[in-house]
Amino acid sequence: MQHILGLVRRCVEDYHMIAPGDRIAVGVSGGKDSLMTLAALARLRQFYPVPFTVEAITLEMGMPGMDFSPVADLCEELDVPYHRVSVPVYQIVFEERQEKNPCSLCAKLRRGSLNTALTERGIAKIALGHHYDDAVETLLMNLIFEGRIGCFQPVTYLDRTGVTQIRPLLYCHEDEIRRCVERMGLPVVENPCPADGASRRQEIKELIADLEGKYPHLRQKLFGAVQRYPLYGWNLDADER
Repeated sequence: MQHILGLVRRCVEDYHMIAPGDRIAVGVSGGKDSLMTLAALARLRQFYPVPFTVEAITLEMGMPGMDFSPVADLCEELDVPYHRVSVPVYQIVFEERQEKNPCSLCAKLRRGSLNTALTERGIAKIALGHHYDDAVETLLMNLIFEGRIGCFQPVTYLDRTGVTQIRPLLYCHEDEIRRCVERMGLPVVENPCPADGASRRQEIKELIADLEGKYPHLRQKLFGAVQRYPLYGWNLDADER
């Protein structure tokens, strides 16, 4: 956890993610990445020189078999307020629309529901669980499937809602997060989504793993390329943030 905290603090400082008095919600899906984001920020607030508060918010999307009671217990243990919001995403995507490629619609509905929930609660900043490997995969997905060079930003301001998204795990590798979650015994909620493991992101994840067997440090080189290019919002020296 100390290693993860060091990476999170450096990322937060590099991209000026936290301002004094920030009220930061963590979007908790129940997966390892969002739980690690929650645990890390809850720990960081105890010693970070800039004062901020942390809350957790979960969209309960109607997915059968998902129980967030252990997450509620974790939030109580961490002394973090927990908001659970019911939205019928599963019913819309899989029962009413019966989407053959459901990920895009699901993501759109989740984003809209989350922004609405934040606005209703007067929360203007949310921490998402995207990590180092997610950034590399997103870069390649945009290049291969859309023919463009692009990636999400470390800090994203949504002008329509006034919400700012931050991604404090960006310097953390997925395998580091997985090991830390296991050692801490964080209550991962398994996702029974019918599309899980069959998405384009999974294809890219497998492609990168195969390429890295031939070309060592591929992830490191691609991540460095994102910062050096630089894509908008990624340049450590730019004033655009």
